[in-house]
Amino acid sequence: MPELPEVENVKLSLEGLGAPGQQFAKVQLLSPALRTPLKKDLSKRLPGQKILCVRRRAKFLLFETENFWIVNHLGMTGSWRPLDNGDELIKHDHVVFEFGSGMKLVFNDPRRFGLMEMVDKQSLERHAWLKNLGPEPLEADFTGEYLFRVTRRLKSPIKNVIMDQKKVVGVGNIYASEALFRAGIKPTRPAGRLRREEADRLVERIREVLFLAIASGGSTIRDYKNSRGESGQFQNLFVVYDRLGQPCVNCGTKIRSRFLGGRNTYWCAKCQR
Repeated sequence: MPELPEVENVKLSLEGLGAPGQQFAKVQLLSPALRTPLKKDLSKRLPGQKILCVRRRAKFLLFETENFWIVNHLGMTGSWRPLDNGDELIKHDHVVFEFGSGMKLVFNDPRRFGLMEMVDKQSLERHAWLKNLGPEPLEADFTGEYLFRVTRRLKSPIKNVIMDQKKVVGVGNIYASEALFRAGIKPTRPAGRLRREEADRLVERIREVLFLAIASGGSTIRDYKNSRGESGQFQNLFVVYDRLGQPCVNCGTKIRSRFLGGRNTYWCAKCQR
């Protein structure tokens, strides 16, 4: 599933393609079968609206118009691409945005776990998909003090906690493993045993990993590409993720792996305590 760095790169590529400022001329709904069925309001109410900006909240893309927000999640395999003159629609294309300039953007999702919903401007923070989200890890309110406070008395593994979208958003499986290694914290450690200085360090390492991953275009494990068709490169910088049995880059100990919270987790038993 695309995580925060991948979604951020899709946002950046949509900006680079010129989506902000485009005025909707037509919205084609080709197949309603996404995580939630596409509603005809998208095609009826968006024409005439202008995209003011494209934002990211957690793993959601948000298209702001004068009267609405379009809430989009990529699911497991969702992607956006421009449709140039002469290009044909392909299997699993679900939505086509057509703009007055002639530009077209297509949302494709083979596995259909993505979503696209339109929300009135004043209702965004109360929207079902957004209202319970925690702080953004790259913003000022995600601090060591905050992480230390919300982990008190928790027995859950620290990796599960930093992947809990109600605690902090967007720290997916890859980036949780990588950040915990850099912070020297074992992923199975009960979160309530995290010391304050460790919470400070972990917040710093989460930010470090996410910024590096964004700068690298995200991670392409299978088929992720941004809206320009470019793959990510952060997978070439993994130090623990997907390196089971390989030597630790710090000490040479073989990297271990186990399922934790239903996800494959990687760590070094010597470097992480």
